[in-house]
Amino acid sequence: MNRNIIPVFFSCDDNYMPFLSVAIRSLIDNASKDYRYEISILNSGLKEENKQRILSMQDENLTIKFIDVTSKLSRFGKLLHTRDYYTIAIYFRLFIPAMFPKYKKAIYLDSDIVVLDDISKLYFTELDNNLLAGVSDDVIASRPDFIDYAEKGVGIKHEKYFNSGMLLMNLDLMREIDIEERFAELLNTYHFPTVCPDQDYLNVICKDRVLYLDKGWNKMAINNNYEGKPMVIHFNNFAKPWQHDDVHYGEYFWEYANKTEFKDIIREIRENFSDEDMQKQIEGAENLVKSVDEIIHDEKNFCNTLFDGVVG
Repeated sequence: MNRNIIPVFFSCDDNYMPFLSVAIRSLIDNASKDYRYEISILNSGLKEENKQRILSMQDENLTIKFIDVTSKLSRFGKLLHTRDYYTIAIYFRLFIPAMFPKYKKAIYLDSDIVVLDDISKLYFTELDNNLLAGVSDDVIASRPDFIDYAEKGVGIKHEKYFNSGMLLMNLDLMREIDIEERFAELLNTYHFPTVCPDQDYLNVICKDRVLYLDKGWNKMAINNNYEGKPMVIHFNNFAKPWQHDDVHYGEYFWEYANKTEFKDIIREIRENFSDEDMQKQIEGAENLVKSVDEIIHDEKNFCNTLFDGVVG
């Protein structure tokens, strides 16, 4: 392993390219000059103009590559169902271990994040025999029904249910257990009901082999109850500063958004977010809660099928 190289992966579609640019800009501005950052953007086809805007962000310490994973999707066919608030890109992180044998470990980041510290500090965390390192999900912990979803739906204690938007991946060990094949087997065999598709599968496959990190490495914007300045802010769920003005830590998003070639597009997205869009979002949240309740009581959920209803 070349200790001077920090591999970082994102997955993205064209809709999220403006926000990806913010994530990359923030990563660059806080990166150490002592390392070379190799960014790989997993995708299934992107507009050339968007790619060029992102590629223009490269500098002497950071390279960017676009990796098309369309051929990988064919083995799963129509099984990769998503809900209206997700795209197929959420599954791409599962392909990283097999596709990149040259890396022993790597960082995965969602596109709706802002990096406020040098990401190499995360990369050099010792993983020991753990498959990955992550942060327990504050959204899951925020409501009793979501807690029940993690525990009675997925089979993971809610405080151990991690969010998959920031992962430090032990690629050597993930290849050793063939995590992609395990995912394929579970997906093809059971077709589990789920509201957090890739995240639920990762929590189940990596159960008891997770290193839990300080909340600051994946501080979700549902509140600002973190002492000091977080290292990574995650605008997950419905906390999007390009849709709402009152999002916690939103000022950091706009600080970096205004430094990107997408700044005018992002401002236009915010200005065009209408009352109708807000109503659709409210309905989406209501449907999410309804689905959560249905899965908790589904005899064929993860917990009942794989763990005999026992929370671990």
